[in-house]
Amino acid sequence: MRKSLPIFITSLSLTLFSSLTTATSYDSNQKVALDLTQNALKSDLAYKITESLTVEVGPRLAGSPQNAVAVDWAEAKLNALGFDKVYKEQVVVPVWQRGSAAAKVISPYPQNLVVSALGGSVATPKNGLTGKIIRFESLDALKHASHKDVEGKIVFIDKKTERFKTGAGYGQSVGGRVNGAIEAAKLGAIAIVIRSVGTDHDRMAHTGMMRYDDSINKIPAAALSAPDADMLDAMLTRTNEVELQLTMTPQSLGTTTTYNVIGEVTGATKPDEIVLLGAHLDSWDEGTGAIDDASGVAIVTAAAKLISELPQRPARTIRVVLFAAEEIGMLGGKAYVEQHKDEMAQHYIAAESDFGADRIYRADLKVAAGVFNEAQALLASLTAFGVELGDNNARGGSEVSLLPAQGVPVASLRQNGQDYFDYHHTPNDTLDKVDPEALAQNVAVYAQFAYLMAQSELLLRPLE
Repeated sequence: MRKSLPIFITSLSLTLFSSLTTATSYDSNQKVALDLTQNALKSDLAYKITESLTVEVGPRLAGSPQNAVAVDWAEAKLNALGFDKVYKEQVVVPVWQRGSAAAKVISPYPQNLVVSALGGSVATPKNGLTGKIIRFESLDALKHASHKDVEGKIVFIDKKTERFKTGAGYGQSVGGRVNGAIEAAKLGAIAIVIRSVGTDHDRMAHTGMMRYDDSINKIPAAALSAPDADMLDAMLTRTNEVELQLTMTPQSLGTTTTYNVIGEVTGATKPDEIVLLGAHLDSWDEGTGAIDDASGVAIVTAAAKLISELPQRPARTIRVVLFAAEEIGMLGGKAYVEQHKDEMAQHYIAAESDFGADRIYRADLKVAAGVFNEAQALLASLTAFGVELGDNNARGGSEVSLLPAQGVPVASLRQNGQDYFDYHHTPNDTLDKVDPEALAQNVAVYAQFAYLMAQSELLLRPLE
């Protein structure tokens, strides 16, 4: 029977961590995984990759010229790092250009406001539009409003995003960004502005994707910085006669082709079976996409690179997928599922890094219930540097969340998201937010996870 690291290990000491590698209670796979971890903790490769992508490419909105630069960068980087196989797969994406955005209260308290167009928004008329503001505390409150109250006005959704380690507050407030324009337009609104879906207090707005319904009038949609949302709210406590002028010049310019970029470390004895490590290559265009998701690109790439340097390759293939167009609807993930539908049964397990660059604190799985405890035991060595073993309800993250529906087991290696939404989708998403030591801890976790899964004898399917 395969031996495994005891669950009770919790020490963060690298001295103890090192001593565990020589303990007689561990098999050779666990020793290799622990050696990988030590190598990862000493390596600055992930930070160098993050720096390279943010400095040499920078913002890389799907469909933009810089996104094409990012694809070339990724292909060259994977080749330079010596991946056994590097290739691209086409993804058709819409082309949207941000243009400019400006807003100001014109009465009764004239003030300029900081706004950002939401991704995919239509433009205002050339000279802008002006309307009275009507405030709602949430998307649900807007849905229950009357046409008479909303018609001809600018809707303001003032839903605050609460701060959680898990990022749960984002899920509670993002609906207003995604679907607010549809619901406002149903009631005759001429535009919508939302409180930025973020946890910061900086005077900068958070962009992000929104949706339209082709059967409903398309109205301009923008996000307000949190301080400006506070100020607008304070004005509305004084009077309901607040008039806002909004001017935006985004454009939609058809479609273009971009690519998922894929690199593989070929397995030694089961090369057709895949352990997939994902991240997304695109970013929004306001910052340099450092934590969303250059850090994720770096984490999974560096983890696979460290595995490739082992004296003996693992049994299964490690496949790194740098997905296209996650920010505008997970289009790269959807394309991957379609293009690889005939080999989904060969995907042993998958995980994706797309929640910043802070430390991983918990590992959740989604595997066959009958082997969950054994799978946890296999990964119990992660607890030696602060990773809690979680539940069997993992989503896998971003594009990888599409894979359980195809029968693919997944893992969620959860990062601390306490301050992630301070920077997410803003001009403040820059390299200085990345802690090299925390990044190295992520690489250590991903490298150990990927290696142990590549060597595992467990039957992780079928999912329930």
